[in-house]
Amino acid sequence: MTSPTQKVMIVPCSGIGKAYGTVSREAAYAVTEDLRPTKTRLVPLALLVLGDEDSRTDIASYPVITIDGCKLACAAKMVRQSGGTVVKEFAVLDGYRRHKDLKPQGIAELNEGGQKLAGVLAEEVTVVVDGIMSRNHGGENA
Repeated sequence: MTSPTQKVMIVPCSGIGKAYGTVSREAAYAVTEDLRPTKTRLVPLALLVLGDEDSRTDIASYPVITIDGCKLACAAKMVRQSGGTVVKEFAVLDGYRRHKDLKPQGIAELNEGGQKLAGVLAEEVTVVVDGIMSRNHGGENA
């Protein structure tokens, strides 16, 4: 797990039709596409549910961060069932409890509160990614 090609796998909730699930996915997109694109890779929960071998190999080979929309924690459970190790679990509901002013609404398109909550969660995930990369690469960040 200390090769130069080390990545942190990000597995978000797939709670389609739920605002908290959308927040989860938006936070994951922000991390993997904007904040730490060279250090992370998004693994869609659906691929794990379907038993996709490449996705299962990736989550078994690299550290995994999950972002769940509700207390069922489907992403974290599926990562473990698929042979992965979850190094950190994030829950959108916990993030909302810390930031009650950021009430997410909407599904296909989040309201401003939901977008901001996704941004807050993305920043929290990034801190964990940086910590993992720092431990594995002797202090390298971003």
